[in-house]
Amino acid sequence: MLGHTSQTSKPIRIGISSCLLGQEVRFDGGHKRDPFLTDTLGAQVEWVAVCPEVEMGLGTPRETLRLVRSSDARSSDARSSDARSSDASSPLRMVTTRTAIDHTEGMNRWAARRLEELARDEPDLCGYVLKKDSPSCGMERVKTYSDAGMPERNGRGLFAAALMRRFPTLPVEEEGRLNDPRLRENFIERVFAYRRLKDLFQPGWSLGALVKFHTAHKMALLAHSTTRYNDLGRLVAQASGIAKRELRAEYEPAFMATLQIVSTPRRHTNVLTHMMGHLKKQLDAASKQELLQSIEEYRTGLVPLVVPLTLLRHYVRLHDVAYLAGQTYLEPHPRELMLRNHV
Repeated sequence: MLGHTSQTSKPIRIGISSCLLGQEVRFDGGHKRDPFLTDTLGAQVEWVAVCPEVEMGLGTPRETLRLVRSSDARSSDARSSDARSSDASSPLRMVTTRTAIDHTEGMNRWAARRLEELARDEPDLCGYVLKKDSPSCGMERVKTYSDAGMPERNGRGLFAAALMRRFPTLPVEEEGRLNDPRLRENFIERVFAYRRLKDLFQPGWSLGALVKFHTAHKMALLAHSTTRYNDLGRLVAQASGIAKRELRAEYEPAFMATLQIVSTPRRHTNVLTHMMGHLKKQLDAASKQELLQSIEEYRTGLVPLVVPLTLLRHYVRLHDVAYLAGQTYLEPHPRELMLRNHV
C-alpha cells in the first residue's frame, strides 16, 4: 500500500471560522463561504465551527472592531490579568471602531475558556482555518491602528494568537493564504501528518513505533528541509537514551516545524531523484530515462509534481519496493483533493 494518508478510522476534524462555512455571523450579517473549504476539503474532513465575536456575546449585525496599539496600551496590559495573556511584545486592544468600546478583556476571557473546551471536547482536532484580516481571527498581517499615523499590517487577531499559543504544534492557516497552491498543499499535508502523529503518541506508545513512523516520513521530511531531516534523524537514532516524555516533547514540535517549511521544486526534485536511486536495480535503461525526463520536466516547470510522482508510484508498485511503498511522501493526503496537480 502506497503512503499512509490515514492510519485510523477516526475522521479528520479541523477547526474553522464559522463565516467560512457560510454561516451568517459577520459584522454585517453576511458570510464569507469558501467553496474549496466547504465543497472540496469538506468532503474529506469534519469541521468544528467557531465564531469568537458571536460566541463571546456580540450580536449580528454589530459594530465593526479593530486592533489598536495605543501609547498607553502597555501600561493597560500590565494592569489587566486577562490582557497579560496576549503577546507581551504586541500590546493590542480590540475596540469598536465608532464608539471605542474595549472588548479586549472579554475576548481574552472567552478565548481561554473556549480553547480549554476544544482541548477537552475535541482532542482529535488536527488543524484550524482562520478568517484573514479579522481582529479576532486573523493569523497575520491584521491591520493595527495607533494614536498617530497610518494603520500597519503587523497584528494578529486576539483569538488567533490565543489559539496558536494554546496549541503550538497544531497546523493553522487562514483562508486567504490557502489560495496559494503551495501553501494549500503544505497546510493539508500538515493536517494529515498531524493526525498520524497523534495516532502514534497514544498512551503506551513505543520507541519501535516512533522509529517506524519516522522511517515512513523520511522522504516527506527531506522535501521540506535537509538540515531538519538530519536533525530529526539524529534524535531518533539517540532515542533509546532519552526518557519517553522528553523524547515526545522534542520530536513532536520539531517534526511539525519541519513540515511547516514550504517545499520547493528544487527540494521535490532532490527527493524524487533520491527515491529513483532505490529503483536503479529494478529499472531498465528506457524506464530510467523516462522517469529522469519526467523529473526534469517537473524541475523546469513543464509539468506539475503529480506527473513524476504518478510514474514513480507505478514503478514502486510494479517492482514492489517495500521501503518506498511505505513512504507517506507518495500519498500524504487524499488524491481526490488533487493538490499536487497545481504545485
